[in-house]
Amino acid sequence: MHDFVYKNKNLFCENIKVQDLAARFGTPLHIYSYNTLMDHFIKLRKAFSAIQALICYSVKANSNLAILKVLVNLGAGLDIVSGGELFRALKVGCPANKIVYASVGKTEAEIATAITEGILFFNVESLPELMSIDRIACQLGKITRVAIRINPDVEAKTHKFITTGKITNKFGIDLNNAYKILLLRNKFRNVKICGLHIHIGSQITESAPFVAAIKKVADFIRKLESKGISLEYLNIGGGLGIIYANEAPQTAQVYANEVVPLLKSTGLKIIMEPGRFIVGNAGILVTKVLYIKNTPKKKFVIVDGGMNDLIRPALYGAYHNILPLRKISKTEKADVVGPICESGDFLAKERLIANVKEGDYLAVMSAGAYGFSMSSNYNSRLRAAEVMVSKNKVCVIRKRETYADLVRNELLFKAK
Repeated sequence: MHDFVYKNKNLFCENIKVQDLAARFGTPLHIYSYNTLMDHFIKLRKAFSAIQALICYSVKANSNLAILKVLVNLGAGLDIVSGGELFRALKVGCPANKIVYASVGKTEAEIATAITEGILFFNVESLPELMSIDRIACQLGKITRVAIRINPDVEAKTHKFITTGKITNKFGIDLNNAYKILLLRNKFRNVKICGLHIHIGSQITESAPFVAAIKKVADFIRKLESKGISLEYLNIGGGLGIIYANEAPQTAQVYANEVVPLLKSTGLKIIMEPGRFIVGNAGILVTKVLYIKNTPKKKFVIVDGGMNDLIRPALYGAYHNILPLRKISKTEKADVVGPICESGDFLAKERLIANVKEGDYLAVMSAGAYGFSMSSNYNSRLRAAEVMVSKNKVCVIRKRETYADLVRNELLFKAK
């Protein structure tokens, strides 16, 4: 569910007409619903209340400070994957003991900063990384905590670019090697291995892959216990899917009904790392129609938003529903394309969309996750503004970039 609905043929975000926001703030424009954002987090928290799971929102999905602050204020922790995301997490006042740190390629500087700040734990992706964390912690005179990221070799039934739980993926450690590492845990004097972590992919719409992965890990935990190895945490990652087109994803409660009994049986504290599920349908991208181009083969609707604003269609062939800001009954098949000088710059292909004209606006739905956070300045384009709507109120949460911003950190070379 979300708060972008038509009222008297006009698309609204909560109580504000989206057309008015486009006219006021310009396009391309990212718009977020505060109510939707809160509602999705609260539903997830309620669904897992029986085990009091710590919900660490996945910052990579959308890292805007205002969004992070809303969730931290609701009690969320944060799942980070870089030093920059750690900076953001601390900037919004997230307690360090609610921050978990993933990524297969943490640098020494990033590790040292996270140890110094006292994060809850690192999700360790390899033995060399574990050794590096141990060494750096020793140099700092600290003992830090880690969870071993398990690669359970489970097929997630999602796009191949966003599956992460197969042995052929770069993420995590297979069960056999994880077992060997845990048997040698006392060799790491400045690291305490306190948990296990799994994350099998993104945009997963059914519970079966999660259940399979959790069952594998639960069996593994029992094997460890038989060897006298006790753990404190099980981090089940994220990956819950949302509706982009015709998907029928599980609700938070249905998902919880399937996995909570399995999680209870482990006796461990549970952490989860949702991103898209919370923010995906809380945001849209609004773009203006610049030109209508008819060719002998097809029709192109050329808009001012491109792959630099929303790369998912170009990168994954991802589907986003595209709606006019004022409901139009007549439709026509067209490609919705942006201004970037790449043939891959499209938001939709061969799509039945509203029969719009130049100057009209379109809303690219479900663009709250992996929208702005994956945007760029390619073609020296300015990154879009972001606004948050709460009932009748709207706030700019990121200013539109200026041309001065484009070159702010660049220096001219002067040959001698």
